[in-house]
Amino acid sequence: MRRFVRFFAALGAVVVLTAGCTSYVTPGSPANLASIDRPDVLAEMARKPAAQFPARIAIGRVQARGYESFSAGRPAVAAGDYSLLLVQELLRDSQIEEMSAWPNVAGAAPLNRLLIPSYLNSLDDLRVSAAKLQADVLVLYTLDTQFEVRRKSVLPTGVISLGIAPDRDAHVTSTASALLIDVRTGFVYGLADATARKDGLASFWGSREQLDQKRIEAEQQAFDQLVVQLEKTWRGIERGYTGRSAENADASESAL
Repeated sequence: MRRFVRFFAALGAVVVLTAGCTSYVTPGSPANLASIDRPDVLAEMARKPAAQFPARIAIGRVQARGYESFSAGRPAVAAGDYSLLLVQELLRDSQIEEMSAWPNVAGAAPLNRLLIPSYLNSLDDLRVSAAKLQADVLVLYTLDTQFEVRRKSVLPTGVISLGIAPDRDAHVTSTASALLIDVRTGFVYGLADATARKDGLASFWGSREQLDQKRIEAEQQAFDQLVVQLEKTWRGIERGYTGRSAENADASESAL
């Protein structure tokens, strides 16, 4: 009888240890959009808007160098100082259609795999790719996703041990940020960002798939809100620059 007791006790310990060894690796870091390009102040101030309206928009998602996530693995197609993701986890066809319907937009499309160089050194590499699409404006976005357990943040590419659920304060927060960039000159027209949070992760701590699904839900919600903010930013850009062009044209005709 004691042998059976010892056997089942040992078996239970193995099960606990095995469950504890299962882990989830958090996704990689966001791209630092400011550090992709590092011109001096005078060069930055010299950039001017040159987009043609109605404008064509190219869309790209960038993350930190060597980015990978649980569900998508390492979806970047180009190595370099940052990663460009072409696996569309978040951007939906319906959102591309919505962007194409923004005022004074001739069309919108994500950057294509065939247009991307094998090594990404700076923002200029993506501007060249967008130019091949005959795009006027490049929308670049990135996701910063953080897991927090008992008020302690888990760093990007950090390891979360599964099997023993946290008793409190477990959530994932995702912030989506974007820039609207003139393809011809590199001029930044505007920016937008949005944040979403998913709470109650304790019940999902036993499965990497379920935990990653909560990560995707938080990122999707943040990205959906970002698209809404981007439209507001675009409407301001469109009113400002098309209105200014009309005023300049009237002034030129008056001078003649």
